[in-house]
Amino acid sequence: MLYHPKWSKAKKLLMSFICDSLRSRVDFKVINYRKAHDQLGRAVITVDKVEVLNMCTITAEREEYYRERDIRIQLNDFTYDSVSNVREIQDRAHEQLRLEGIYGQYDFFTALETYFNSPIEDSLKSNDILLKILCLLDRRVGKRTLRKMKESIKEENTLVQYFYKLRCDSQNIH
Repeated sequence: MLYHPKWSKAKKLLMSFICDSLRSRVDFKVINYRKAHDQLGRAVITVDKVEVLNMCTITAEREEYYRERDIRIQLNDFTYDSVSNVREIQDRAHEQLRLEGIYGQYDFFTALETYFNSPIEDSLKSNDILLKILCLLDRRVGKRTLRKMKESIKEENTLVQYFYKLRCDSQNIH
C-alpha cells in the first residue's frame, strides 16, 4: 500500500504546518523498498538530520508477531478457526506496539490521514503518539496551549515528551 495522494504532495502539506522555529530542523522521509514484496519500507522523522523516530514496516510486523504469540501463550489459545478471535488478538498486539512507540510505515500514513482531516484540537487530545508528535510540531498549536500542557506531558510517552521539549526549546517556552 503506497501512500495516496503522492508522498511529495503530502510532505509539502505536512511541512507547511510545521512551526517556523523547527521548519529547517525537522524533516520527514519515506523510504520504499521496491524489491520488497509489498513495496513498503519505512518512514522516518529526523531532527537536525538525526533519526529520532524510525517507523520500519518489517520491524513492526516482526514485533507484532511476537506480541500475538505472547498473547496466545497468555490466553492458552492456539486456535485459528475464528476470524474474529484472530482479529482481536492482532488488534491487541498492534495496540501494545503503538503504546510502546513501535510503528510501521503504514501507521505513519494512517496518522497523517487523521492529522490532515481532523481539527488540531481533537488530534492534540488523541492517545496516538504519532498524531501528538505531529501536533506538537504544528504552527497552529500556540505558546499558550504548550504552556497548558506542561504538567500533562509528564504522563506521555518519552517520544511525545522529546518533541514537546524540542518545540518549547525552539520557542523559548520555559
